[in-house]
Amino acid sequence: RSLACKMQHELNQFLNTEKKWFCHFDDDQYVNVPRLVTKLREFPVNLAWYLGKPSIPDQLEIQDKESQKKIKFWFGTGGAGFCLSRPLTDKLLRHASGRKFISVSEKLRLPDDVTMGYIISILADVELTRLDEFHSHLEPLHLVTDLANQISFSYSEPTSPGYHYSNSNLVEAGLTQFSLAEDPTRFKSIHCRLFGHSVDWCPHR
Repeated sequence: RSLACKMQHELNQFLNTEKKWFCHFDDDQYVNVPRLVTKLREFPVNLAWYLGKPSIPDQLEIQDKESQKKIKFWFGTGGAGFCLSRPLTDKLLRHASGRKFISVSEKLRLPDDVTMGYIISILADVELTRLDEFHSHLEPLHLVTDLANQISFSYSEPTSPGYHYSNSNLVEAGLTQFSLAEDPTRFKSIHCRLFGHSVDWCPHR
């Protein structure tokens, strides 16, 4: 419930502004903000957009408790981040504002990102637009390349003691600025690769 409460608060705060985009990223992600802004400009802000990346190969199937019918929908995993345009969030007022998001999450017993996907896809009838530049810890991050054109990065802890590529899920992409002991998430290395010219703590090696 705590994550649903957090998402509810985030959404309510956004609805009280006049901003054009609501973007959610987890606090254990690295976000290439300039690239995100550039990407968002590709989508007309007068239309309803649900931008994200699924973490499963097929649509999620659940059973609606009221109709007892099975329904399928895509959802953007919170581990990669997702963005909603203002016209979409306006459509969510009747379904997710106030404490309605929490109520739907509790009723369906779904995590916050899946609840958001359900509300948008099923109740607001807006499909997910996939952005491959978003990355979560649920995908093989060693395959991520061309860092300058990616938007979000994640990581997962090693499955056994010691930070080694063999038991961690990390962005590699030839990052050598810091050792794994110095930079176990690789976020410092990513930042230096992207913006090293603007900070003085990035090693040049």
